[in-house]
Amino acid sequence: MKTLFDSVSYDCSKIVTKSYSTSFSMATKMLANSIRQDIYNIYGFVRFADEIVDSFHDYNKKELFKRFEDDLELALRDKISLNPILNAFQHTYHKCNINKHMVDAFMKSMRLDLSKYKYETDQEYNDYIYGSADVVGLMCLKVFVKGDDAQYQKLKNSAMSLGSAFQKVNFLRDLKADHELLDRTYFPNTDLNNLTEKDKLSIIQDIENDFKEGLKGIKQLPIEAKFGVFMAYRYYNQLLKKLKKTPALEIKNTRIRVPNYKKAELLTRSYVKYQLNLL
Repeated sequence: MKTLFDSVSYDCSKIVTKSYSTSFSMATKMLANSIRQDIYNIYGFVRFADEIVDSFHDYNKKELFKRFEDDLELALRDKISLNPILNAFQHTYHKCNINKHMVDAFMKSMRLDLSKYKYETDQEYNDYIYGSADVVGLMCLKVFVKGDDAQYQKLKNSAMSLGSAFQKVNFLRDLKADHELLDRTYFPNTDLNNLTEKDKLSIIQDIENDFKEGLKGIKQLPIEAKFGVFMAYRYYNQLLKKLKKTPALEIKNTRIRVPNYKKAELLTRSYVKYQLNLL
């Protein structure tokens, strides 16, 4: 029966989340049971799309992406897919009334990664960020507000800012891999071969502004979502602090991480702040 297939599909999305991102998985565990699976379902979908364009170098990426895109359209139309990740996502898509333009914008940005390697203007950069990150924040917000459109409208700008911040931190952290392995340059007006402290601090200031706006929204989230999202915010903010202290040359030549013991410490401190209403 389909209920069993759906259950297996949800398990697949959860496994993808736990396998690909320990930090996001840890934050998702802090969400209420009523919304946790839907966030797994969204993550599984965006992770697989991203994996096609970033990792499958020995295969025809354009062909794989087109196949994934076609299967996605069918899944959303038919409300079922034999791809368990897409089957899980379509369930959340319909249940939470996720707008189709969000999915289309996300896939558009992922498709750009197949052929575009340099973002030279602020507009190109902002458009890519919107599709690759902002709309993911909006999809998650749709889950968090459970159909409350007034709350969604109030919080959507903060959700987009938080999505932007997370993505930009990833860009800065993954500078070496993106530039050297994938030959991509996301930050406009920046020479990654000669990254300066001024360049780095300008990028970080932009991210800090996004985090500031994102935190405003976190404080107003429903109780079921607030601590989990705050945990993700704390992790990425800690990563940004490490990047800020790291010389520009070192950022370009290594991948900065937050060690597991620090993640556990962040969890404990975040929980105390949350319990004391100190967000």
